[in-house]
Amino acid sequence: MKTVKISIIYPVNRITAPVVSILVKEYNLEINILHADIGLTKIGTLVADITGAESDIDAALQHIGDMGVEYKIFTNKLIWNEDKCVHCGACTAVCPSDALTLSPEDWSLQFNREKCVVCGLCTKACPLSVMSLE
Repeated sequence: MKTVKISIIYPVNRITAPVVSILVKEYNLEINILHADIGLTKIGTLVADITGAESDIDAALQHIGDMGVEYKIFTNKLIWNEDKCVHCGACTAVCPSDALTLSPEDWSLQFNREKCVVCGLCTKACPLSVMSLE
C-alpha cells in the first residue's frame, strides 16, 4: 500500500465531475479529504491523501488527467523547529487545513502532520523562519 498527498484542481467546466467517487469505485482507493474549496462558479481545489496499490494510484491519476482535471502531487515535508519557536501563532492565521493551531490551555503551538497539506504558507508567515519545507 502507498499513500500520496495530492491537490486536485477542478476547472470551472469540470466542477461537477465525480472524481472522488470514481477513484473509490473504479480504482479501489481510499480518499481522506484534508481540505476542499469547491463552488459551481469558480476553480475548485481539493487536497487529499490517497491510499491504495501503487498501480491503482498511477492509473487513477492518469484517469484524472484524461478527464481534464489537473492534479499536483506533494513531495515536500514540513519541518518545524520546535525548540526555536516562540509560539506567536502567525503561522496559524495562514494555515488552510488547521494543521497548525494554538492550544487553548497554554497557547502553545500544536502541529498535526496528518492535516498538513504542505502548502508552505506557514514558512512565509513565520517571523523566525522555524518552519521550512524539505
